[in-house]
Amino acid sequence: MLLFWPCAWGLTIGYNFQNGIEQFCFYLILFFFGSVLMRSAGCIINDIVDKDFDKNVERTKNRPIASGKISVKVAFAYSTLLCFLAFLVLINFNKLTILLAIASMPFAFTYPLMKRFTYWPQLFLGFTFNYGLLLGWSSIKGNIDFAPLIFYLGAIFWTLGYDTIYGFQDIEDDEIIGVKSTSIKFKENPKTFLSICYFLFFIFYIGMGYLMELNIFL
Repeated sequence: MLLFWPCAWGLTIGYNFQNGIEQFCFYLILFFFGSVLMRSAGCIINDIVDKDFDKNVERTKNRPIASGKISVKVAFAYSTLLCFLAFLVLINFNKLTILLAIASMPFAFTYPLMKRFTYWPQLFLGFTFNYGLLLGWSSIKGNIDFAPLIFYLGAIFWTLGYDTIYGFQDIEDDEIIGVKSTSIKFKENPKTFLSICYFLFFIFYIGMGYLMELNIFL
């Protein structure tokens, strides 16, 4: 759902509801299935890359790949199948959306590596998880405008906030095995960091509404 919501946001702000909701509903369904398929494939790749780390973390040690219940070869086969099914969903969109989606693939499959090199893997996740917001817009408009870009930047801070919260459940194990995260970087003052993240999300969100001339008073 965290991958799907940005797609729905981009689709919603780009769609003209005066033309009816049939196309909107059709695209919304496509984005839902695309999100499920691509997130599933991404999770498998994440578990393959992190299998040695996962063995040493209490929460993840029983994952199928880390525990040896599923081989890496079988996992890759599942991931390939899921990507193929996602491609069948993708070809229902216009050319720009297809090209943008393909361009996002490197981000989707390299995110698991970021925690080895930087304390900001959550920021990288923000760029990746919210990419669907741009796809939702382009699927309707056939272009990329300033308003969805502003919303996209705001959504990155939304992800930066919630995934930092998520990271706190593994913080003790992560510090032992050498994994980096914003949870570790800001463990001494998390409330300040999280408040800044969600405040910036709100500001960018308001900025998008202003650019699109959305006004609840009119």
